[in-house]
Amino acid sequence: MRKTLIRRSFHSHLLHFHCPQSPCPCSSGSFYPHLRPQPRASKLDTASTLGSNSRWFYTTHIPPEWIEPFYNLSDVASNQQPQASPWVDQILKLLDGSMNMDSNLDSYCSRFLIKLSPNFVAFVLKSEHVREKPDIAFRFFRWAGKQKSYIHKIECYVSLIDVLSLSSDFDRIRCVFGEFKEKGFLMTVSAANSLIRSFGAVGMVEELLWVWRRMKENEIEPSLYTYNFLLNGLVNSLFIESAERVFEVMEGGKIVPDVVSYNTMIKGYCKAGNTKKAMEKFTDMEARNVEPDKITYLTLIQASYSEGKFDLCLHLYLEMEEMGLEIPPHAYSLVIGGLCKDGRTVEGYCVFENMNRKGCKANVAIYTALIDAYGKSGNVNEAINLLQRMKSEGLEPDDVTHGVIVNGLCRGGRLDDAIDYFEFCKDNGLVVNAKFYSSLIDGLGKAGRVDEAEKYFEEMVERGCPWDSYCYNALIDALAKSGKIEEALVLFKRMENEGCDQTVYTYTILISGLFREHRNEEALKLWDLMIDKGITPTAASFRALSQGLCLSGKVARACKILDELAPMGVIPETAFEDMINVLCKAGRNVQACKLADGIVDRGREVPGRVRTILINALRKAGNADLAMKLMHSKIGIGYDRMGSIKRRVKFRVLVES
Repeated sequence: MRKTLIRRSFHSHLLHFHCPQSPCPCSSGSFYPHLRPQPRASKLDTASTLGSNSRWFYTTHIPPEWIEPFYNLSDVASNQQPQASPWVDQILKLLDGSMNMDSNLDSYCSRFLIKLSPNFVAFVLKSEHVREKPDIAFRFFRWAGKQKSYIHKIECYVSLIDVLSLSSDFDRIRCVFGEFKEKGFLMTVSAANSLIRSFGAVGMVEELLWVWRRMKENEIEPSLYTYNFLLNGLVNSLFIESAERVFEVMEGGKIVPDVVSYNTMIKGYCKAGNTKKAMEKFTDMEARNVEPDKITYLTLIQASYSEGKFDLCLHLYLEMEEMGLEIPPHAYSLVIGGLCKDGRTVEGYCVFENMNRKGCKANVAIYTALIDAYGKSGNVNEAINLLQRMKSEGLEPDDVTHGVIVNGLCRGGRLDDAIDYFEFCKDNGLVVNAKFYSSLIDGLGKAGRVDEAEKYFEEMVERGCPWDSYCYNALIDALAKSGKIEEALVLFKRMENEGCDQTVYTYTILISGLFREHRNEEALKLWDLMIDKGITPTAASFRALSQGLCLSGKVARACKILDELAPMGVIPETAFEDMINVLCKAGRNVQACKLADGIVDRGREVPGRVRTILINALRKAGNADLAMKLMHSKIGIGYDRMGSIKRRVKFRVLVES
């Protein structure tokens, strides 16, 4: 036995001499995996294996070594940036998402006698190569977990969940996180921050709060980043009240909110449609000496624009200028677009020029908004000049820009120029959409050129441009106003057969047209049809109905219909004013006064306001004498005493006396 042991030891020495083990890539800078020599047997080895009765035995098996993602792990603890191991690039090349990816990884690791350590796996999952490829990341994670004697670390799970959250892969996130919870890892600050950020980004509040509770159980003090990630997660899921409570804890604790915390809360209030609270939080920043940044202002400008508060947009923009903050192009776009929508074209143009002076180039959307505003205000020449300037700056107009040019020319009465521009767009292969045709049909219809409007309407289908409600409404309006109400009704029926939505504007046009033709009962039937179809009336639609009924002597019917609208939540504020105006304009002063008395008697409006409405209506109708008489009397607001009874002086006294 002793002789055998000596020979075994001696032989192992010879084997080691002939087959030196290659160095590990994480400890030698000169090693590259593709140059690593394969272990092979020496002549002594071969001779030994041929002897079937030999008492010598040995092994050539070299156990695989765990590889780390860096050359030397000591570099990680130093201040120097650690250099990635060459193994990383080789493994990343194998992560190609192919059907053979797993087997390729097996073959490669077997060939070079390596196994990937948990640190290596976590590093690969964090790499840019894998970050935007959730399927590959998930497959690699699963493959790595099948290595012999391998156990995933907490960082592996955290890195994979981060990758999956970018693609909102909820099923896999829940699956991986379920495994994570079963492992019972000790939570760390970095892992908690990453998980809270990932879950917050995809709105997985239940998982986010689980991580938060585990932090507390492990006595991990949350940092400012942790609080901000938590706030962001709650806000993204619209848990605004919960976010408010977290924010209050921050205000009363050691870690006070910073600009990111405030921005997150402001974003939450804006998403919930509570701009008032967002502005209060913005004011609170100043009180707590927290400087707002461009994100703060941009969020508030965007919310104000969405709610049509264009004055507030301008105010916030001017504040940014005063503070010397960089103004993002999107902020300029919102401010200029808002001012143009509000009809404040000159102010919008001033902001546009200021933008150019600061070296921020306008985009196509900003030019289009200004061109549209000038076109709608009747200043078509300035709109054309802006179009030329836009082209000179290398910006190509899109189909929306061309559409607003045609619309502006039509609004300005330059129909022939609009047609020429329209034909130019068609000849040059530009996209001609329904907006172009709607503008032309509407402009030609209002100018009384109905035949041409019909021609362009039919041309739409020939050019593969489907009819929409705007085109139908434009032509129906043209036909109705030109006295061709029958043709308008035929088109209305055709609209229904084609499956095109009949809007409240469609019904308003036809109701008004039928009343003009004294077809009152048909107009009322159309109104009832609109209500039955669930189309909510507007102030304009009721105005068309009430004016038609008042002029046909059916004032009581108009008042009854107005009463029926209240339960539907439709309360036209100027309904009575419109009715009194139309009666006075038609010279039906007796009916106007009776209507005024009925409004006051039913408590619909205070007498003083009704009196003012009636005075203005009489004055506008050219009946200045009655208006002056009413103004210098106590009619409508004064009282007559008959014995012990005091009665209001009726409006009808005005026409009876």
